Amino acid sequence: MRRSLHSDLEVTTFNWHVVKMLVPYLLEFKARIAFAFLCLILTKIASVYLPFILKDIVDILDTQQENRIYLVPFALVAAYGVVRLAIVLFAEIRDTLFGRVTERAIRRIGLKVFRHLHQLDLDFHLNRQTGGLSRDIDRGTSGINFLMRFMVFSVVPTLIEIIMVVSILFVNYGIWFAVITIASIVSYVLYSVYATNWRTKYIRAANKADSSSNTRAIDSLLNYETVKYFTNEEYEAQAYDQQLATWEKAKMQNRLSLFALNGGQAVIISLSMTAMLALAAYQVTHDKMTLGDFVLINAFMMQLFIPLGFLGFVYREIKGSLANIEQMFALMSKQAKIEDVEGAKELHLSYGDISFDNIHFAYQKERPIIKDLSFKVPAGHKVAVVGESGSGKSTLVKLLFRFYDTQQGSISIDNQNINRVTQHSLRLNIGIVPQDTVLFNESLYENIRYGNTNATDTEVKNAIELAHLSDFVDSLPKGVETVVGERGLKLSGGEKQRVAIARTILKNPAILVFDEATSSLDSHSEQAILTAIKEVAQNHTSLVIAHRLSTIIDADSIIVMHKGELVEQGDHQTLLANESHYYRMWMLQQNTIS
Repeated sequence: MRRSLHSDLEVTTFNWHVVKMLVPYLLEFKARIAFAFLCLILTKIASVYLPFILKDIVDILDTQQENRIYLVPFALVAAYGVVRLAIVLFAEIRDTLFGRVTERAIRRIGLKVFRHLHQLDLDFHLNRQTGGLSRDIDRGTSGINFLMRFMVFSVVPTLIEIIMVVSILFVNYGIWFAVITIASIVSYVLYSVYATNWRTKYIRAANKADSSSNTRAIDSLLNYETVKYFTNEEYEAQAYDQQLATWEKAKMQNRLSLFALNGGQAVIISLSMTAMLALAAYQVTHDKMTLGDFVLINAFMMQLFIPLGFLGFVYREIKGSLANIEQMFALMSKQAKIEDVEGAKELHLSYGDISFDNIHFAYQKERPIIKDLSFKVPAGHKVAVVGESGSGKSTLVKLLFRFYDTQQGSISIDNQNINRVTQHSLRLNIGIVPQDTVLFNESLYENIRYGNTNATDTEVKNAIELAHLSDFVDSLPKGVETVVGERGLKLSGGEKQRVAIARTILKNPAILVFDEATSSLDSHSEQAILTAIKEVAQNHTSLVIAHRLSTIIDADSIIVMHKGELVEQGDHQTLLANESHYYRMWMLQQNTIS
């Protein structure tokens, strides 16, 4: 019980923190907000004045005064129509003015969340669930839209109207009318707050189930080919249905709790309306008020409880919106494990030599990946790193790009520790052709141009030629405007690798990294890619992570890794002559080929 109470208090505090975070976005358009609030006040004044017109109409009709019955009532009816129109117009102007504020706030917050997600480290993105994350952001922005619009234009106006009505009832009709009104409002609000807080857990459960089912569906569809390879369509459908069953149960509990909330609110409204009208009827029968006063009080109560009933809905939705928003803002509170140090400088390259000094690294402490590794990649040289799977080769690339920080040791480029320079400048100077090139679901042209978004058409065309991609592009009916499909699934492995090379050519970095760029290609594609890589790598510092040793025999130096340690180093001929780790790997691959 203590843990639950603490959790609830935490949620309440956090929710108010969310509201405070939204205030700066509201204040961007101060003049618009001020004018919108003016329209809001005018709307409420007109709304409160409306029952008085009804009272006058009824009183005049009731007194049957011959000299006024034809002219004055119709004038009052006309006035009633004008005031009613004014209420609608003021409300529309208010909503139109504030709509811009809301939309701009959603834009600002959405962009801030998007940028923050890109600032988070690789470890976060490896562990995230794309479907659930996208649904959290979608619900969060929708929640902000609801919160900002209805909190400002439902909660505040209703409070203003309550104060005005209670004051009028007290002054004109006595304390008991004011007491009944205040008591009913307080009871309604307290019950609504209590019941809504009670059912928030069901909203959270429904949201969690919704995110889980969405995550499962997107994950399955992204891996469509794998599902087909193993004929697991029914397995995926059953797994998805289990997630939907959890969602269905959560939604049922949510609906039942909503019934309890709405039912209790209806009881309070009914009792309050009955008490007010009974008191007013008593006053009329004892000639203490007119029939018009009775109509006025009835109109006031209906006018008050309609927005109050809506306020109950708004409060429920606000609580639900805050539950939705808090998950999105929780993303904003996540801190990247890899951040620029204070005063980090730009990386300035003079030559482009790389130095790994006494590197120790582990993803988990109990399982070290790299142990006391030291080697250099001289400027303009091609250095290859080889070793069996799991030896830590690709981890070196992640460390060089500073997706992770080393536990011990340092990596330097031109004698500049990469931990002391900005991540942006570091990655700007390094190009990579990865083992698995992932493309955007856009045109071939845009995917190549992604290497340098400011590149001209001529520069893109030149990159295509240097990557030996021209023949392939010319063979396509739509040429460079061909859409490559999600993650580039419409292209073969070799075609995607050449797109990656063209991207890197367009980026034109001083340092090139090839992370097993040909490991999944056939011999013909491999030779084409190797030719392109050799041309691109001329006069560049190159670090090559290789699986096939035949692809790196021309390397200036070859680093052989075994269980995270450097066990050999030298050129191809020297390492063969040593007849050690490299020699055994070479012979094994040659025997496999033969």
